[in-house]
Amino acid sequence: MTRKILIIDDDEAFCRTLCRMLERKGYDAFHALDSEQALHHANVRKPDLAVLDLRLGEESGLQLIKPLLGCVGRMRIVVLTGYASLTTAVKAVKLGALDYLAKPVDADTILCALNEKKVERQDDSSEWSPTPLKLLEWEHLQRVLAENNGNISATARQLGMHRRTLQRKLQKKPDLGRGNP
Repeated sequence: MTRKILIIDDDEAFCRTLCRMLERKGYDAFHALDSEQALHHANVRKPDLAVLDLRLGEESGLQLIKPLLGCVGRMRIVVLTGYASLTTAVKAVKLGALDYLAKPVDADTILCALNEKKVERQDDSSEWSPTPLKLLEWEHLQRVLAENNGNISATARQLGMHRRTLQRKLQKKPDLGRGNP
């Protein structure tokens, strides 16, 4: 039996791309661009799995976790975000999500999280590795910069740091490989 997977994200290009990748791996993948479409698909198509973006336009994807589980109690949900934070990760898991992954992420990593399999790391350790602190800091800086419409000076003032320090930190995007120092 083919497993059904619902992709919920307001970025249609991302949804289509991820659906194609998952279909190549043998899944029946379909997508929703907002909470209304997502709940409709959950009620009608009864997916086994769901990939839920943290931000759906102006809405929080976290508000969809309980209603989705109400439609299909056995549904396994993974939350994706461009702005990872410990607070939202804990909240997502408490609401019923299996995992919380920072974008960019590939289809294999999503499937591993949905199927509760560990992603093999280069050091052959099977222990879970949290997102590196430098990556979390860089993502936070990016989020605050976006909130200030790209204004470096306003962002630096808001963060309480020198403008040049902020520019240096923004230029040094950390390695996205989990588990790497």
